[in-house]
Amino acid sequence: FSNTYRMIEQDDFDIHTRLHTIVRGEDEAAMVESVGLALVKLPDVLNRLKPDIMIVHGDRFDALALATSAALMNIRILHIEGGEVSGTIDDSIRHAITKLAHYHVCCTRSAEQHLIAMCEDHDRILLAGCPSYDKLLSAKNKDYMSIIRMWLGEDVKTRDYIVALQHPVTTDIKHSIKMFELTLDALISFNKRTLVLFPNVDAGSKEMVRVMRKKGIEHHPNFRAVKHVPFDQFIQLVAHAGCMIGNSSCGVREVGAFGTPVINLGTRQTGRETGENVLHVRDADTQDKILHALQLQFGKQYPCSKIYGDGNAVPRILKFLKSIDLKEPLQKKFCFPPVKDNISQDIDHILETQSALAVDLGGTNLRVAIVSMKGEIVKKYTQLNPKTYEDRLALILKMCVEAASEAVNVNCRILGVGISTGGRVNPREGIVLHSTKLIQEWSSVDLRTPVSDALHLPVWVDNDGNCAALAERKFGHGKGIENFVTLITGTGIGGGIVHQHELIHGSSFCAAELGHIVVSLDGPECLCGSQGCIEAYASGIALQREAKKLHDDDLLLVEGMSMKEEEIVSAAHLIQAAKLGNKKAESILRTAGTALGLGVVNILHTVNPSLVILSGVLANHYVNAVKDVINRQALSSVKTVDVVVSNLADPALLGAASLVLDYTTRRIY
Repeated sequence: FSNTYRMIEQDDFDIHTRLHTIVRGEDEAAMVESVGLALVKLPDVLNRLKPDIMIVHGDRFDALALATSAALMNIRILHIEGGEVSGTIDDSIRHAITKLAHYHVCCTRSAEQHLIAMCEDHDRILLAGCPSYDKLLSAKNKDYMSIIRMWLGEDVKTRDYIVALQHPVTTDIKHSIKMFELTLDALISFNKRTLVLFPNVDAGSKEMVRVMRKKGIEHHPNFRAVKHVPFDQFIQLVAHAGCMIGNSSCGVREVGAFGTPVINLGTRQTGRETGENVLHVRDADTQDKILHALQLQFGKQYPCSKIYGDGNAVPRILKFLKSIDLKEPLQKKFCFPPVKDNISQDIDHILETQSALAVDLGGTNLRVAIVSMKGEIVKKYTQLNPKTYEDRLALILKMCVEAASEAVNVNCRILGVGISTGGRVNPREGIVLHSTKLIQEWSSVDLRTPVSDALHLPVWVDNDGNCAALAERKFGHGKGIENFVTLITGTGIGGGIVHQHELIHGSSFCAAELGHIVVSLDGPECLCGSQGCIEAYASGIALQREAKKLHDDDLLLVEGMSMKEEEIVSAAHLIQAAKLGNKKAESILRTAGTALGLGVVNILHTVNPSLVILSGVLANHYVNAVKDVINRQALSSVKTVDVVVSNLADPALLGAASLVLDYTTRRIY
């Protein structure tokens, strides 16, 4: 509606030429005439401008005229936001511009793959993210209430209003008008303050405006109908809305940056990648369906989604532009099948490694690392784990923010955050349900929400034993193995079970608490309150307890050993004493190994894995004892199981990283 160019003027750009090309009529013929009018006027403008590169954005019909003119006049074209899929004529226009363009800047990994499948040269494709996300993720307007009141009234509160933006579907105009009528009826019934933006100028928009006026939307007390909202203000309006409804691409793209609930109506955005904040109503053919969707979505708050960008698109695009050699041949080349096997980013000037931010919450230390797709720990940060909930959460956020900032400097793109923590975890909600005694004040803790809000990244959380199993599945001995078990032998005893390539969590997220398998009815007391658990015999804490008893009775130290007066007795001293011939220390370690072995036999008889992986600092001391117990005690059908020691240095961090890397690079977890 003739407003967008004013925003360009406000940004202090010198506009060389203004062309009026939109033919009024808002029908299919008017769209064709608009393209034709632009094609008539553009050659003269381009002859005067003589641009080195024409930047064409998006998939509108006027952009097609630009790309066609530039291609026929031998001007290089850089197309932004190609490769995406939606449900209207925009798809055809977008892909047509792709075939005319020489260089491509896309927003998502799927879009990049689509461009490659369309035979575009991979070396001329940049996966940058959506430029608008640079603005969205840095939008912090403390005075957003004044913007909300200006557009919606003085009495409106945050999360208590709706933004509605619906356009005609040019391939099914009649149905889209009917759907708009049903949407307005549902909004009237829902009885919430609503900002309604006029539709765009595509064919069918004139009829949609008639529907608005027929229903009195412009004069209804609950509605504010507007033709244009400045982008900076629109950001604040959707960021603090209780819901957005309609079929605009901004609903499935930009609004995800804020976690605002979205109701996507009809087929206009079919094929678009969306975050979990989007509820699709494909067949919006009744008022009740739309009303029910409003009741489900209104007022919710979802994790922020960064499917379409991480806030660094513009710097990447600038690097890409600077790398273009204007002396190279203009003739466009197509890369016909077979498509390259390796479709990862390989542009020399912007080498970025897909990576995860991994967090390991241990009993003593809090560690954060940047982990690459190949399992390389690019950078690691370690701090003592604070004793209180407030201090611990504050430190997690601080370390994650610092690591995410540093990732740019080491050319790593963070896809998400994975958190490994002790205790029972609900991975679906990202909540620590119950903690171990080693981590205080750590029960009923929502970790996903604060970390996601702070970093604008998706967040996954799981138990440290499960993470160790995931690390083995992706980077270790478990790679390609259908059924295996990982046992962590450290301060405590934990583990994870992978069955048919999937991690088992159990009905109450208590599966694979392997340290609490009971191997003796009258054994030593465990930290869980029971007796005779594997952990009460074989954990680092159990060995330290036995070492202290020997030391108190002057039975620990043997020839070749010495301890400083202030030195704390540990499991390491017991192991050293056993190596130097201390019979009592040997007996304790033998008992611990037997207890662990009996636990493994129980596991073999229960889930029948083909592989058992011992992980942690005590694994090497136990592996032979476990094999001996299996040979003596196990059924013959499971004695052939392989028992190996993990070769991973940091299974907790690697497992936390695999939560992210497996999911974001295609949905294994």
